[in-house]
Amino acid sequence: MRTLNEMEINGPIETVFDYARRIDLWPERLEHYRKVRVLEGDLETRGVVEMAAHRQFERMNWPVWWISTMEVDREAGRIRYRHIRGVTKGMEVEWRLVQDGPSRTHVSIIHEWKQPPIGRRMAGGFIGHVFVHHIADQTLAGLKLATESRLEAAVNG
Repeated sequence: MRTLNEMEINGPIETVFDYARRIDLWPERLEHYRKVRVLEGDLETRGVVEMAAHRQFERMNWPVWWISTMEVDREAGRIRYRHIRGVTKGMEVEWRLVQDGPSRTHVSIIHEWKQPPIGRRMAGGFIGHVFVHHIADQTLAGLKLATESRLEAAVNG
């Protein structure tokens, strides 16, 4: 299973990277995140993190959670996760941030799950598209709104 989500965010890469890296603030910034806890390490270089969100359907929110290792490579503009607990155990996630103009950043999130324990068809079709891709789209849209709002307030403020 492989999913790709991409978005352009108006802001310098340093600012956008910090919004992506500071997952501890996601529950405040992103309405679909329920909690994020750093279990070991830190958010500057590497750690183990617990994340919980919900996938919004028409009339209900389906809770999801996972525990991941997290590696931050600021110079390369990369943040990597490996899910080590939860339904998506073994999933590899990479955030790639690239400066795209003087004040715009291209962000992509790639999820790869080579050996899902619950079957490739269910993982790719249902979990991949219905849950992973949708939640990643919400995350990018929320980070775009939070980052651009903050930058606009700083300019006008």
